[in-house]
Amino acid sequence: MLVDGAVLRFRLGSISVLVHPAHFLVGLMFGLSDARGVDPAAGPWAKLTVVVVWIGVVFVSVLVHELGHALAFRAYGYPSTVQLVVFGGLTTPATDAPLSWGKDVVSTLAGPLFGASLGLLCWWASGRVPEGGTARQALQLAASANAGWAVLNLLPVLPMDGGRVSRALLGRVFGRAGVLAALSLGVLTCAGLAFLLYRSGGNPVLLLFLLYFGFQNSQALVEFWRAEPEAPPPRELLEAEALFRSGQPGRAGELASALLRAELPAVTRSRIHHLLGWVALKEGEGRRALDEFSQVQGRPVEPQAVAAAFSLIGDDARAIPLWEEAARRTRDPAVLHEWAGALLRQGNVEAASALPGVDLAAAYACAERVAFLRGAYSEAARFGDESLARRPSASRAYDVACAHARAGDVRRALALLIRARELGYSDREGAASDPDLVPLAGEPAFREWLESLGKSAAS
Repeated sequence: MLVDGAVLRFRLGSISVLVHPAHFLVGLMFGLSDARGVDPAAGPWAKLTVVVVWIGVVFVSVLVHELGHALAFRAYGYPSTVQLVVFGGLTTPATDAPLSWGKDVVSTLAGPLFGASLGLLCWWASGRVPEGGTARQALQLAASANAGWAVLNLLPVLPMDGGRVSRALLGRVFGRAGVLAALSLGVLTCAGLAFLLYRSGGNPVLLLFLLYFGFQNSQALVEFWRAEPEAPPPRELLEAEALFRSGQPGRAGELASALLRAELPAVTRSRIHHLLGWVALKEGEGRRALDEFSQVQGRPVEPQAVAAAFSLIGDDARAIPLWEEAARRTRDPAVLHEWAGALLRQGNVEAASALPGVDLAAAYACAERVAFLRGAYSEAARFGDESLARRPSASRAYDVACAHARAGDVRRALALLIRARELGYSDREGAASDPDLVPLAGEPAFREWLESLGKSAAS
C-alpha cells in the first residue's frame, strides 16, 4: 500500500518514488548525534554542515539501495514503487501473487549489492577531490555509511534484507518450522547486538534501530506461532477457482458457497470469501462483494476489487483513491480506464483526461458500464454516447442503444440500433432475446430492424 502524506513524489524512468517526511528524521538523528563530536571552535556552521550532509547521504543511500530491489523486480517483469519511509525504504512489486523463493532471494540481495557498490564508488571518488572540503567529507561519510549499512542489512533480522533471505531459505527447506526459526534468529540477533552496543557505549541511534527491529521480530514471531498452519485447500475450492478463471462465475459461486457449510480452517474460509467477493463483482453486486471481502482475513484483497465494489454501490468518492492505488501498482490499462471512468462519473473530465495513457473512448465505456449496472440508465446512455462518438463500433452502438432503451428514450435507442447494423451488427437472435431491449418490443420499427438483420452471429 502506498504511504499516505508523501512529501515528495517523482519518477526514475518507469519507477515511481514516494518520500515520506518522516524519512528525513533518520538522517537528522544521525547528523545530530555525529555533530556532538564537532569541535565547538569550528562554529555552528560546521555542526549544521554535518547534519545536512548526513540527511543527504541517508536519502541518496537508501534510494540507491531500494532502486536495486526495483530494478531486480523489473528484470522479472514486475513494475514497482519505491517508498522512503521512517527507518529506511520499502519497494513493492506490482503483483498480488507471492514471488518464488528464488526470485525473492535475488531481488532482496540486489539492494545490499547496489548499496555496497555505491559505497565503493564514493570511496574511489573521495580520493580524487581536495582534502578538507565538504565534498570529500560527504563522500567519505557515504562510503563508510553504505559499507556499514550493507553489512547491517545482511543481518538475519526482519525487515532487513538478511532477515528476508533467511526466512525465504529456511522456509523453503523446513517449511513452517523454518519460518519460526528465522523469526527467532532475528529476535536473538537484535537482543545480542543491542546488549553489546549498550555495554560498549555505541551509537544510540543504531541501538534504537536494533530495539525497534527486535520488537518487530518478537511481534511477528508471536503472531506466526499463534496462526493456524495453512491446510491444503479442498478439491472443490480449487475447482471453483478454475471455473471462475474460465469465465463461469455463477458455477464457481455455487460451488464455493456450498463449501462454507462445512467446518473449515479460517484461512480456507477467507480464501472462499475472497473468491465469492470476485464472483459478486462479476455479477454486478457491489454490496455483496464488500460483505464477502470484509470476511477475508490473513490475505490481501486487491485494491481494484474494493474499488469496483464501491463504484458499483455508487460511492465513487471512496473508490477513486483505490482505483488510483491499483492503477499505480498494476500498470494495467483496464484498471487505469476504470479509474478514469470513476472520475468521469464524478464529473471530473479534466482529471480523467489528464491521466497518462488514458483513452477517453475506453474511459467513457467504463463509466457507462458501471452506471448501467447501478441502474442509472440515463447517465449510462450519456456516457455511452460520448464513447461512441470517440470510437464507433457495432458492439458499442448496440450497448448504448440498450442504455437508451432502459432509460425510456425509444427514438434514440432505435436510431442507435440502426447505427449498430450499419457498423456490422447482425446477431438477430441475441437482440430478440435481450431483456435490455424489452421496452422496444411493441415498436414496429424495432421488429423491422430485427427482420433486417442477418443470421445470428452465434450460428
